[in-house]
Amino acid sequence: MSRPPFQLCLLLTRSLCKNDPLQVVRDAVAGGVDCVQMREKEMSTAARHAWGLQLLDTCLELRVPLIINDDVEVAATIGATGVHLGQDDLPVHEARKLLRPDQWIGLSTHSLEQMEAAADQGVSYAGYGPIYPTGTKGYSGGLGPESLLNVIIHARVPIVAIGGITPANAERIPEQAGIAVSSVICAAD
Repeated sequence: MSRPPFQLCLLLTRSLCKNDPLQVVRDAVAGGVDCVQMREKEMSTAARHAWGLQLLDTCLELRVPLIINDDVEVAATIGATGVHLGQDDLPVHEARKLLRPDQWIGLSTHSLEQMEAAADQGVSYAGYGPIYPTGTKGYSGGLGPESLLNVIIHARVPIVAIGGITPANAERIPEQAGIAVSSVICAAD
């Protein structure tokens, strides 16, 4: 298994930010974040497009990749680094038709079987979780770091751990996996 294309991804949702979202991105990158994912499920496509362009300008300035969550059209039209899809979103093979060959496709997975299917579909990386319980997506239970380690052992694509990861429990995430976090950064003072 190769390492993910990033080590620490900020899952940015404007409504979770206690401060200006673009400043949150700047501060997060200064603190070690090396990728940003725009997560805006409640916006219209036009609003996501406009916000995506603003965020892309900031990410280009900071030299970090920008991934768009769930919206392949916005990722393609603004020229984002890639898109991240959920299990119920546009299938990977359909998304690939709309993106440039160099644009990443990530896919959320919640089991070893889903991760193996993601690898078969040719994703750039697979998100795996939730590792710990998280209120951000309403998961009251987590799969645990032991489950993550099992997935890493069998992985044919880079793995990114997600779900309830904080500074207090991040050391239990194996170094072979990337980490994606949301509220621990967005909601910080």
